[in-house]
Amino acid sequence: MLDRAWRPGYVAAMDQRVSLITLGVADLARARTFYERLGWQGQEVEETVFLQAGGLALVLWSRQKLAQDSRVIDDGVDGFGGITLAHNVRTKAEVDEIVITAQHAGATVTRPPADTIYGGYAGCFTDPDGHVWEIAYNPGFPLADDGSIAIPEFGSS
Repeated sequence: MLDRAWRPGYVAAMDQRVSLITLGVADLARARTFYERLGWQGQEVEETVFLQAGGLALVLWSRQKLAQDSRVIDDGVDGFGGITLAHNVRTKAEVDEIVITAQHAGATVTRPPADTIYGGYAGCFTDPDGHVWEIAYNPGFPLADDGSIAIPEFGSS
C-alpha cells in the first residue's frame, strides 16, 4: 500500500525535530499531579494531559491506550518502552511521504497513515530498535515557521 508512492532516489526529508513526546502512564491523575508539583501547567482533554515544554509538548496518556494506538505490543519485556515520539507536519501528503521514506530506510510501519479521531491524519512506525514514531498532520496543533508547536487553549482543564 505505501510502496506505490516510492520512487527510487526520492527521499522525503524529515526535519530534525520532535513535536510531542507522549509518555504512557499507569495512572493519569498521579502523573499529572507529579508534573504539577514540579511546577508544570497542563490541560486535560479526553483522558490526555498536554503540557507545553518549550517548542514541543509533553503528553501524558494511558500506556495501554498509547500501545494500542501505535499498534505495538507492550509485553514489558522487549520493544515498546511506553514512549512515543511525534513529528508533526503541515500536510497529509507529508505524512505519507515520510512514512514511506522511513519504511524504505528500514522502519516497520505499525499503523499505516489514515484519518484520526481528532480530525487529523497520522501513521506510526518503529525504528530498528523498536522506538515508536508517529508522523502526524494535526490541524489543531499548527506548526510555527520553525516547526515548534504551541498547545491551543482547550477550555476548562
